[in-house]
Amino acid sequence: MKARQIIITALLFVFGIAIGYAASRKIDASLYHSKAKQDAAKALLTEARQQAGKGSWERIGVGRIYYLGGMKSEGQAIFDEVLGKKPESSDVFRVAKVYREAGEWPKAKALFDHYIADNPKDEKGLADVGAYYMLNGDRAGAEALFDRSFKISSESWATVSAAGSYLGVAPQE
Repeated sequence: MKARQIIITALLFVFGIAIGYAASRKIDASLYHSKAKQDAAKALLTEARQQAGKGSWERIGVGRIYYLGGMKSEGQAIFDEVLGKKPESSDVFRVAKVYREAGEWPKAKALFDHYIADNPKDEKGLADVGAYYMLNGDRAGAEALFDRSFKISSESWATVSAAGSYLGVAPQE
């Protein structure tokens, strides 16, 4: 029994060191110094993806840079991976914002609608999605979402999102 405890303790110790090393690992400047911008970005994104681990927000952040940086297939693969399992509704919202930022309203709208269906009492989310509707020319849809938001409460950030959309300003990220 004692030998087994020693082995388990040793394994936990080694595993802990490996985790600590991975977390404290420094980025080697040779990844980006004097490299073409595209090559530097790819090298840093490879590092960022390793750093992100299994964190969905972090992976979406990496995917966003791939997607908006012209490497859509790499970004889409990350989004598909995050959304393929039972995603958190906040992950759905984040990916929708990337599609919106990329000018892909139909893809964004589908995810925003999914988010609203799952979060019908999120006054800020309703107002933000309403603002995106407004910015994409659907004033009636936007105002219906604003109405729903303001019936829940009068939260200042929701009001700011709605107001900004009438002036062509997207909600604050």
